[in-house]
Amino acid sequence: MTREGKLIIFSAPSGSGKTTIVRHLLAQIPNLAFSISATSRPPRGAEKHGVDYYFLTAEEFERRVQNHDFLEWEEVYAGTRYGTLRSDVERLWAEGKHVIFDIDVVGGLNLKSQFPERALAVYVHVPDLVELEKRLRARGTDSEEKIAMRMKKAHEELVYAPEFDLMILNDDLERAKEKALRKVKEFIN
Repeated sequence: MTREGKLIIFSAPSGSGKTTIVRHLLAQIPNLAFSISATSRPPRGAEKHGVDYYFLTAEEFERRVQNHDFLEWEEVYAGTRYGTLRSDVERLWAEGKHVIFDIDVVGGLNLKSQFPERALAVYVHVPDLVELEKRLRARGTDSEEKIAMRMKKAHEELVYAPEFDLMILNDDLERAKEKALRKVKEFIN
């Protein structure tokens, strides 16, 4: 019995905990597979092509845009594009999987608009932007300039939160993970 694959879209500002929640769901739901985004930026640290991202040159990214290879894409930060490859999602569906995304807010809503019945769009938020900035600083991975850029983007992304199917407050990580697991299982079934 094959059922049509679904999309579970997690979006949120950097530092909200969405990646931690997505990893938890992948560990708990066997027929869930992660959508690896393509990006025009170079790898950071130990990131690997085909594992963390599909790293494309700016020229290759543009060629793939022109070929309509992306379900969605956008320039998230100046000069840096991210997108979802159509072929990757179709491959995972062909394997009988539901696809989960850890994606920026605009990209998430673009996917949702293309698959309104097959997608659950979840917005993860923190109690306030002061808490978000504390979390970004605690990660110790970003320069002051990057933190300022992420905070500016978080302000812009908050406007879109009401357009999501579900909002999860991450003021307690265990509670947020449990709510996400319950809601995703309900949607899949």
